[in-house]
Amino acid sequence: MTVEQFQQAGRQSTHGGMFMADGAKTLPMRVDLVPIGEVPAPVKREASAVLRSVYDASVSIATDQDLPRDAYDSGRDQYRAEAFIDLAADAAPGDRAVGLTTEDLYYRRRNYVFGLAYLDGRSCVVSTNRLGTSSDGGFSQRSPEAVFGDRVRKEVVHEVGHMLGLDHCDNNRCAMSFSPTVQEVDRKEETLCGTCQRELF
Repeated sequence: MTVEQFQQAGRQSTHGGMFMADGAKTLPMRVDLVPIGEVPAPVKREASAVLRSVYDASVSIATDQDLPRDAYDSGRDQYRAEAFIDLAADAAPGDRAVGLTTEDLYYRRRNYVFGLAYLDGRSCVVSTNRLGTSSDGGFSQRSPEAVFGDRVRKEVVHEVGHMLGLDHCDNNRCAMSFSPTVQEVDRKEETLCGTCQRELF
């Protein structure tokens, strides 16, 4: 969904990953992971591993960044997601930058977002704040830690896919499928479907 489509659609105020128009895509690529605030090491490892496996990316970890205090909305107790995208881009020299944060993010009328990316852009952000809920959609009996790790990987693939120009996918098993709840995140795979792969590779 582009910004213009978002403004016209007025869909429910939840989202598994959004994107906006800007920039251009290149593959292969170097991706810098940019921790914003305190980000646990396992989150960085999951993000790095999935970027290498799905996009064959060269991954580096950038210097930790302070939270953008001017992006904090005290009435919502959340941060504006766009500020994290800009911060990630400024902090990283690579082809693409993925901001990682444990803070709760929102975008315009959305109550929250798992992530936000510029379509065909250079930077995105993934928030783990709402990915640690106990529900895994009823599809497994795995540990909460394993389910959480899966969600992190899927959202990283999703947001980077938007940066590379991929729209939301109608295949609900594809990582690019629209996933406004953790249950829908749990239903999809961490990989791209054949159609999405053909658009990139």
